[in-house]
Amino acid sequence: MHAPLSATERSTLARNGERNAPIGALRAFVTLLVIAHHAVLTYHPYTPVPKAFDAQPILWTAFPVVDPQRFGGFGIFTLINDLFFMSLMFFISGLFVADGLRAKGAGGFLKGRALRLGIPFAIGAGLLSPLAYYPAWLQSGGAPSFAAFAQTWTHLPFWPSGPAWFLWVLLAFGAVVTAVHALFPGVIEELGRLAQGAERKPARFFWGLVAASLLAYLPLAMTTPFGHWTMVGPFLVQTARVGHYFVWFLAGIAVGAAGVGQGLTDPQGKLAKRWWAWQLAPVLPIVGAVATMIIAFSPNPPPRVALDLFGGAAFALACATLSFAALAFFLRFIRETGRVSASLQANAYGMYLLHYVFVSWLAWMLLPQNWGGLAKGVTVLAGATALSWLTTMVLRRMPLLGRIL
Repeated sequence: MHAPLSATERSTLARNGERNAPIGALRAFVTLLVIAHHAVLTYHPYTPVPKAFDAQPILWTAFPVVDPQRFGGFGIFTLINDLFFMSLMFFISGLFVADGLRAKGAGGFLKGRALRLGIPFAIGAGLLSPLAYYPAWLQSGGAPSFAAFAQTWTHLPFWPSGPAWFLWVLLAFGAVVTAVHALFPGVIEELGRLAQGAERKPARFFWGLVAASLLAYLPLAMTTPFGHWTMVGPFLVQTARVGHYFVWFLAGIAVGAAGVGQGLTDPQGKLAKRWWAWQLAPVLPIVGAVATMIIAFSPNPPPRVALDLFGGAAFALACATLSFAALAFFLRFIRETGRVSASLQANAYGMYLLHYVFVSWLAWMLLPQNWGGLAKGVTVLAGATALSWLTTMVLRRMPLLGRIL
């Protein structure tokens, strides 16, 4: 999930009007992708069989509820979604960093980030995550007792933080950039120069981003187990992707240094004008990524180094093409913000923080129903979206939470 808009960012969007409407809509769209991703994992065709709550490996962090009614299409959706949506969130979050540092300075910017990311992370990891994972405890055979759940939870080898992991990583990335900016005040402008001319030649920036992300991704992907997460208390991050995510965050800063609505994000730029070509670009990389997964889990896979090299290239290309396709589409077709879209954008941050609780409990409540995986997945998605949206609207009326959300 992206960072919430600060007062500086909101005023920037207001000044630039429709030039920034596509970015606001894209932020909301990615939020819905996150909710959809989590809503359908319960009905994924390869969900693991529930076992004891503390049995290794602990897989309920990804699949809090497992339903025997499944839908094969959700497997394809989550695989493709996982190729790009987190990277795109880091990119979008980076777009407003340059304006924030220029307006507030290093100290003021970091203080604002701590308020808008640190406090929600503490709430998300400390309160919302246990609430979201309680159905996993029940399905594993745990007694319907919060005391028994809490005792087992506190003895786990790590503290599952759920979707809140993104917030601490984003805060850490922001702190690193802020420290570098304080030591070398011209670093943001230097990053901005990397994106110069992107409105005329988006492909050049695209290939530079692909190369940088691949260089950051491959060394870790080739030296850590597949899908490995680094876990220290509530601080979790997918090990192989942390460098890749940082590259995408820096790419967002580089593009945002020219001003949101300009450069690569110019609605009149070449990326928007050739939007149709970018919609076709992800096809081959997606095929390559899917093929890598199939081959990797085949009875006689090739050597890991070959899988890592081919799979890494497919991942970097799929991530970039899917992200640019989404950005191009919104730049081309979104010109203004309607009432529903404005409400969704305003409440997106709270929806990200809250949705996992609703997803887990709705999936748990629907277990006895014989509707089929597709119908259940759509129901959980619709319910979690509506409930997290309405709850955020209520919470934002409270003064302190309103400042954060």
